[in-house]
Amino acid sequence: MNEIDPRLRQDTQTSKDDETGKKPSQDEGPLDPLAERIASELRADTISPFKVSALLRIGEFLGLAVIATAVMLAYVGLSLVGPYALAITAGSGLYVLLAEIVDGYEMRALRRPLRWLPRIALAWAATFALLALAGFLLKISGEFSRFWSGSWFLGGLAFLLATRLMLSARIVKWVRDGTLERRAVIVGGGKPAEKLIRTLEMQGDNDIRICGIFDDRDDERSPPIVAGYPKLGNIEELVSFTRKARIDMLIVSLPLDAEDRVLTMLQKLWVLPVDIRLSAHSNKLRFRHRTYSYIGSVPMLDIADKPIRDWDSVAKRMFDIVFSLLGIAIFSPVMLATAIAIKLDSKGPVIFRQRRYGFNNEEIWVYKFRSMYTDQCDPTALTLVTKGDPRVTRVGRYIRKTSIDELPQFFNVLRGELSLVGPRPHALTAKAADRLYGEVVDGYFARHRVKPGVTGWAQINGWRGETDTDIKIRRRTEFDLYYIENWSILFDLRILLLTPIRLLNTENAY
Repeated sequence: MNEIDPRLRQDTQTSKDDETGKKPSQDEGPLDPLAERIASELRADTISPFKVSALLRIGEFLGLAVIATAVMLAYVGLSLVGPYALAITAGSGLYVLLAEIVDGYEMRALRRPLRWLPRIALAWAATFALLALAGFLLKISGEFSRFWSGSWFLGGLAFLLATRLMLSARIVKWVRDGTLERRAVIVGGGKPAEKLIRTLEMQGDNDIRICGIFDDRDDERSPPIVAGYPKLGNIEELVSFTRKARIDMLIVSLPLDAEDRVLTMLQKLWVLPVDIRLSAHSNKLRFRHRTYSYIGSVPMLDIADKPIRDWDSVAKRMFDIVFSLLGIAIFSPVMLATAIAIKLDSKGPVIFRQRRYGFNNEEIWVYKFRSMYTDQCDPTALTLVTKGDPRVTRVGRYIRKTSIDELPQFFNVLRGELSLVGPRPHALTAKAADRLYGEVVDGYFARHRVKPGVTGWAQINGWRGETDTDIKIRRRTEFDLYYIENWSILFDLRILLLTPIRLLNTENAY
C-alpha cells in the first residue's frame, strides 16, 4: 500500500487557476482551494497495471519467439522453416496462456518475481511438455533438433527471469514516483471510512492511492480528517474533482443498510467513467466468495465498471485505427474535391474547428469541412443550424446533408480524440430550444464515459441533425447510453456498415 500522499495534507494556500481556463460543466460543482490544488497535481496520466501486464504478455511472446528463431537460424538453417515457425508460434503463445492461468501477470507476481519464479518455470516447462506430446501424437517430433529445443528452453527461462527482474525494479520506481497506481476516492467519512483506510493500508501488494474523502455530511457527523486524509468536499464537488484528478475508482464506505444514502450518491456518480465499489469489509452480511472483487484481501461489491476497458479498449482502438485509415484512403478523392469546391464557393479556410465535449467532459477540437460563410461561422454553436439557414453556403448545404463535412474527423480518430463509433460530440453551448443539453436531460454527461464518435447508434436510428425540442436530445441520449451499456466490436461494425445507408435519409440534416 502506498504511504499517505503528502499532497493531501491540509493546506490553506489558494490554488492556482486551471491552466486551461476551463469552466466546470453543468454536472460539476466548484472545488475549494485545497481540493483544486490536489486535483491539479493529480492531473497527469498514470500507467495502469493492466497496461504493464498487457505489454509484458506481448514482450514475452515476442522475446521467446526471437530466441527460438535465432537458435534455429544459427543451428538448423532455413530448410525446415515452416514446421519450426509453427512450433515457435505455438510454444510462445502457449506459454503466455499458461502463465496467465498461474496468475503470472498479476501485479503481485510482477512485484516479487523471485517468489513467483517456480510458477513461471512450471508454465515454461509445461509448454515444452505439451509441445513434446503434440509432436509425439502427430509423429513429427523427429523433425526437430534436440539442441534447438534445449537451447530454446534454457535461453527462454533466462530471458523470462531477467525480464521480470528488470520489470520489478521499474515497477518499484513507478510506484515511488506515483506513475503506477490506481487513484481512489473514499465516498463517505467517519468511522466506516477510517476502518476501511486502515484495512487498505495493511494490504502490502495493492496499488491503490487514496486521494481524499468526500461526504455530504457536516464536520460534526463526518470529521474533516479521517486516518490522516482530509475531507475535500461534498458529492457535487466529487464529480468535478474526479474529472480533473483522473480518478480511477470510487470506494463507497457506507454500510449496506444505509440504502437511501447509497442510492442518492450513485444517482450523482454514475455519470463518471470510473469503477464504483461498495466496501463490504465491515458488513455482517456475507455473500459467496465470487460475489466480491478484492483489493488485496478487502472485499468489494461491484456497483459500476468503467465502460470499454482493458482488452476491450485495445480492440476498439485497433478497430478505430484500421478503419479510419481505410476511410481516409477510400474518401481521399471526395475530400480533395470538397476542399476545392469550398475554396471556389466562398472565401475562407477549408477546415472549420469547433470545441466540443470529449471523453470525461474534456474539451477537444473537432475538425469539419467549413459549411458556413467565414464571417458567420458559429464556433460555440449558440444558434442551431435550421432549414434554409442563410449562414450556410451553397456547397455547405450539400456537404451537411450528406455528412461529407464530417470526413476530416477521421484525423481526430487517428489522434485518439474521437472514436469511429460512439455518442456524437456536442458543442459546449449546444441547446435544445433555449436550454443547454445538460439542463434538459438528467444524467446527460454519462454520454462522456466513452470517447465520442464520428457516427453512432443514435444517428443511424434517425436522431441526427437539429435538436430544437427537448424530446430530440432526450431520445438521442437514450440511444447513446444504450450503446455504451451494450458495446461490442460487432456492434461497432454493424453501426459502421449501416451508416452509409442511413445517411440517405437527409430529412433532419440541414
